[in-house]
Amino acid sequence: MHRNRIFYAIPLSLVMSGEVFAADQLSSPQQSKAGPPKAAATDTQARTEEKLEVHARRLSTLASSATKSDTPLIETAQSVTVITRNEMDIRNVLNLNQAVRYTAGITPDLRGGGVGTRYDQFALRGFSAPTFLDGLKLQGSPTGYAVAQTDTSRLERVEVLKGPASALYGQSSPGGLVALSSKIATDQRSYGSVNATGGMFDLYRVDADVGGFVTDNGFVRYRVNGTINGQHSQLARTGSRRFSISPSFTFGGDGPTTLTILGNYQYDPENGTYGGVPLVGSLKRAPFGFLPRNFYDGDSSFEKYNRRHGSITYIFNHRFNQDWSFSTRGRYDDIKTQYRSVYDGGYYISDDTLARSAIATNEHTHNLTFDSQFKGKVRTGPLQHSMMFGFDYMQQSASEVGFFGSAPSMNVFHPNYRMAIPTPSPWVNYDTDSHQAGIYGQDEIHWRRLILTGSIRNDWYRSHQTDNLYHSTTNQSPSQITWRASGLYHFDFGLAPYISYSTSFQPQSGSVSTDGGKTVRQARPSVGKQLEGGLKYQLPGTSLLLTAAGFHIEQTNVLVGIGNTGYNAESGLVHSDGFEFEAHAEPFHNLVLTAAVSIQKVHDDSTGKPLIQSGKGNASLFAFYTMPSGPAKGLGFGGGMRYSNKSYGGEASYGSVWVPQYAVFDASVRYDLSNLSRSLHGWNVGASVRNLFDKNFIANCLSYASYGQEFCYYGERRNAQANIGFNW
Repeated sequence: MHRNRIFYAIPLSLVMSGEVFAADQLSSPQQSKAGPPKAAATDTQARTEEKLEVHARRLSTLASSATKSDTPLIETAQSVTVITRNEMDIRNVLNLNQAVRYTAGITPDLRGGGVGTRYDQFALRGFSAPTFLDGLKLQGSPTGYAVAQTDTSRLERVEVLKGPASALYGQSSPGGLVALSSKIATDQRSYGSVNATGGMFDLYRVDADVGGFVTDNGFVRYRVNGTINGQHSQLARTGSRRFSISPSFTFGGDGPTTLTILGNYQYDPENGTYGGVPLVGSLKRAPFGFLPRNFYDGDSSFEKYNRRHGSITYIFNHRFNQDWSFSTRGRYDDIKTQYRSVYDGGYYISDDTLARSAIATNEHTHNLTFDSQFKGKVRTGPLQHSMMFGFDYMQQSASEVGFFGSAPSMNVFHPNYRMAIPTPSPWVNYDTDSHQAGIYGQDEIHWRRLILTGSIRNDWYRSHQTDNLYHSTTNQSPSQITWRASGLYHFDFGLAPYISYSTSFQPQSGSVSTDGGKTVRQARPSVGKQLEGGLKYQLPGTSLLLTAAGFHIEQTNVLVGIGNTGYNAESGLVHSDGFEFEAHAEPFHNLVLTAAVSIQKVHDDSTGKPLIQSGKGNASLFAFYTMPSGPAKGLGFGGGMRYSNKSYGGEASYGSVWVPQYAVFDASVRYDLSNLSRSLHGWNVGASVRNLFDKNFIANCLSYASYGQEFCYYGERRNAQANIGFNW
């Protein structure tokens, strides 16, 4: 969206800054009437446009996820990858899975990329990663069905923060987190865009984004974006549809006090299937050969996934003076899902007949999340302190009624997708209430070019679950202190070496015994810790940023099952070691560049194997160049390569499952039609294709030899799409 309007790319914090606001005032029509002579005004306008362009170029080199404030990446002592709106538009991403594919340390598409797209599933440095939207956690459900998925059309940017971050965010993963930022009102009087997309597998999308001033002075501003989209999946007889609208209003203009109210309603009447294919017949050859990539293991008359998600968010900011400010934000989410599916059991009854099961659940969650903080700057002698003190709170009320049962087996050569499915039996029926409260503080100390950062936090977590089927209750009430310390030195020629240590925690469900089952207690949280060191280099005066980092992560207190006793020991240790390199530039001499390489080793000491679905690393390169002049002016073209090293898929009957490495290629092209004719100003066209050469590959597997279940997931097939848009 808004590909040709530079204001759209400026983050709100920069739009509200005095420099940008002053520049906007200087270029306003009212100012020019009573201002200097015309030539001088032209010079001022040129200087103004240059200033704004510099701010836009800084966008990809700024991040707020690591410190909860806009900080240049070159001064951030932790690995952060920024994926801008422009990059998402160039690659025509349709979901978060596709957005993060070019990030170092990612094991992408755990459900295949073309299947199971209803959730955003990938691993970061070997661990699953939670998602935060506008600084607030998108809480998962206790059993994982009523989980939010944010449509990427309403996002302004994505930040991937790598490594433990509980010192600022509370319960989180040792691998890191993904921070999403919504589109909200800008300082433009009137703007908008409409984009229509069509493509393979009957893809259709219409995305609209409109905003501007409600009052003449811009004290009240609005923005509304929405989408209607749908597509068949690459499996036979399955597809998805979505309707989403996100209105927002900002009160306060460019003053010291602003309030933004952001709403969202998203309805997914259907969302494909969540099934896969058996390992034998996909990764490993079956007696009959291999199953086709469009093989569907379910039943189209029984299949259903319906999700309704409504939310409302407020963001309040107040600047007391140049040094001190207060901000608070909160969100309420209501997520309701109905899920029904028939899926294969991961094994064959005979040479060509699959065992299958049926599942059905109705889950409903109500989530509240708040975060408030004071920020200020003080000086103690030669030291400049940027301090932050915060409090956050999360609450969830969730309920689920679930059913499970057998389903008729399926002949893979003559599949029948409209069988009579026996009514599943009651499986789960629970009510869960949970709360988390945390207080935290952070101090960034600047002394010349040295930056030292310390963060500390204490969390209190409470959970109460009632099992209405078995009339039992489970309670958790752990508390945890987490912290982070880092140091970075920024040389004036652009180099910045750094080192950091950070910790994380995650509550666990399970019973623990240390005396052979005589006494049993609730499991304590697992704890993560990371030591990371690296180098960053930003070419002075440009957005070209190079980063290299090495890391060692340990997750302790992991639950290890003790035979078939029903209880565990907290003796598990998982460690992840690796190296990552990334290069980013946007824009840099009309070039958008993303390059990444990662090598990692993830090991679970309790099994002697890696974590299931963790990969050994990845590499990627994406470049997109726009012609600045000549007959092809405005034509942008580029492409990319994504490589994933082999990943561990669990244990099968024949031994360890290793998913082979694979590499796929993508391509994109865009053209600004105003270069053909002034009458086409604002019009643009584009096209993209993922998996350009239609490589047939397995993206990941889930194999459990002890249960006789072995599943795999085909990667996304070639998927081409084209779009036409108009913006103003």
